[in-house]
Amino acid sequence: MESRADFVQSLESDVSINILACLNEPVDVVRAGSVSSLWHHFVITNGISKQLCLKRFPQLSGIARITEPDWITTEANGAGSNNSSWDILKRDHNVYASLLHAITTLNTCQCECIAYAVSASSTDRFPAESVANTLTTRRYLGGHSYWSSKGHADPDSPETLIYKLKANLCVISEISLQPFEAFYQPGQPIYSAKSVRFRLGHPKNSLDENDVLQMPQQQAADDKFIWTYTSEVYHMEQKNCLQQYKLPEPVLCIGGYLQIELLGRVQRQHSDNLFYTCVSHVKVMGGGPLCPAFDIDILEPSGKFALKYTPGVFR
Repeated sequence: MESRADFVQSLESDVSINILACLNEPVDVVRAGSVSSLWHHFVITNGISKQLCLKRFPQLSGIARITEPDWITTEANGAGSNNSSWDILKRDHNVYASLLHAITTLNTCQCECIAYAVSASSTDRFPAESVANTLTTRRYLGGHSYWSSKGHADPDSPETLIYKLKANLCVISEISLQPFEAFYQPGQPIYSAKSVRFRLGHPKNSLDENDVLQMPQQQAADDKFIWTYTSEVYHMEQKNCLQQYKLPEPVLCIGGYLQIELLGRVQRQHSDNLFYTCVSHVKVMGGGPLCPAFDIDILEPSGKFALKYTPGVFR
């Protein structure tokens, strides 16, 4: 008869953890925890579902604690808590497994993720050339709506656009931009940037978020954010078309804000001989919002965050 061995039982814990850390899908973690009572205890005690989450989405390393309605933790109630360390480990296991399942499920159905425009580092003619125009494709007077920077003599001068996403937790996979072609100017010039870079993050604190919501869109707000993800630099073509930039891997945005950094300028305006950058449309695609099943609270002053989980909401 063939001899079989249980590696969780026979190997050192570190070796078994490294083996289980090679799992890639949330269903694999569930199956591993169902092999036996020993495996169930091992998977939960060693936080295998959390490790899988962190491997897929390093941004989750900022989680300081998990909160759940009607669940009273030792952290909140000190020594008098009714929840044991094992209860907390089981709860954390279930939350991370549910989070990974939600992300994986939502990624199969892509949707637009921008809620509204927040600000631009500069605006030439506000509100006619506001950053809000980049979220619509409507025509007016035979042309398109668009955002325009102020003119600059330096062709390397950058600009930034900031947008609020539809939820504080979103998985982003692709960002698209369309430069503006000035059909009414001689030669119909296209005011693209030389290249583009993307950042995802959250306000430095709740006061900054309130300030952002109330500030004029033509006022720069970059210093009010902490960016937890920065993409590579992508080349932008001087073409009047929607240019798609697919991220190497889907990125979990924690905090719900996107910064588009437009690096360099290629087109002078004939009337003043200054360089401008203009964008007619911005589109962000991803797996959609994880709220209301999952949400976050920024913890001040650490910059860490609490993951809020509402069981039974996500289907």
